Amino acid sequence: MHTTLQSLWQETRDGESVRQRLFHVLRQSIIQMVLAPGQALSEKEIANLFTVSRQPVREAFIRLSESGLVEVRPQRGTYVVRISRQAVLEARFIRESLEVAIALEAAKCTLPSSILMELNELIERQRSCIERQDHDRFFFLDEMFHRTLAISTGQTMAWNVIEDVKAQLDRVRYLSIPDSTPIPKLADQHQAIVDAISAGDTEAAEQAMSIHQREILHSLPELERRFPELFENVGINAHALSI
Repeated sequence: MHTTLQSLWQETRDGESVRQRLFHVLRQSIIQMVLAPGQALSEKEIANLFTVSRQPVREAFIRLSESGLVEVRPQRGTYVVRISRQAVLEARFIRESLEVAIALEAAKCTLPSSILMELNELIERQRSCIERQDHDRFFFLDEMFHRTLAISTGQTMAWNVIEDVKAQLDRVRYLSIPDSTPIPKLADQHQAIVDAISAGDTEAAEQAMSIHQREILHSLPELERRFPELFENVGINAHALSI
C-alpha cells in the first residue's frame, strides 16, 4: 500500500500545498481502492509516511469527510466510508444533467478543429490502453476527455461542480472497469459524442452523452452483487434500478 501511496504522491504537482497534495493522494487512493471501504486511517502513520506534520493530514481528512469519502468518529478514529448507492445515484444525476448541457453547448457553438482533434487524440490514447489492459491510464484519460470538453465550452465552474460531487461515483466507475463496463464500449461512446459535436447535431450529442452517463446504472447492481462488502446497506431496499 505504501508504495502505491508514495507513487501517487510523486504524481502530484510540486507547486501545490502539502494539504492539497495529501488530499489528492488520499482521494485517489480511496477511489482506486488502495484504501478500502471500512479501513481505518491513522494521522500519525500517514504523516510519517510522507514526512509531514499531522496538521495537514488532519485538514485533508476534514476535506475527505466533506466529500463523503471518510468518516471522522470522535475518540474512535477516521475510517473510509463504504460506497453509498444513494450518493452514487445522486452524483450520477447531477453529472448527467451538467454533461448533457455541456455536450449540447459544444454542438451548438462549433468547437475549434484543434479541440476536436485533441478529443479524438484522447480517444485514440484510450483505445491504446485496451491491449495493454492499463485501466488506471484509461481512467485518467477518461477524466481528461470530459474535462477538456467542459473547459473548451467555457464551463469551468460546471466541471468544478462535477468534480466536487462525483467522488462516490468515481469509486463505482473504477470498480466497473473493465469487467462490468468494457473499455472498448466506453471509447466507442466517447467517439459517438465527438462525432455528434463535430456534425453540429445537438440532439445526437445530447443523446450520446446521456447514454454514456447512464452506463453506470447497468453496472451498479452487478457490482453490488460481486462486492457487497464495499457497499453500504447492500440487501436493504435492493430493488431494480429504473433506467
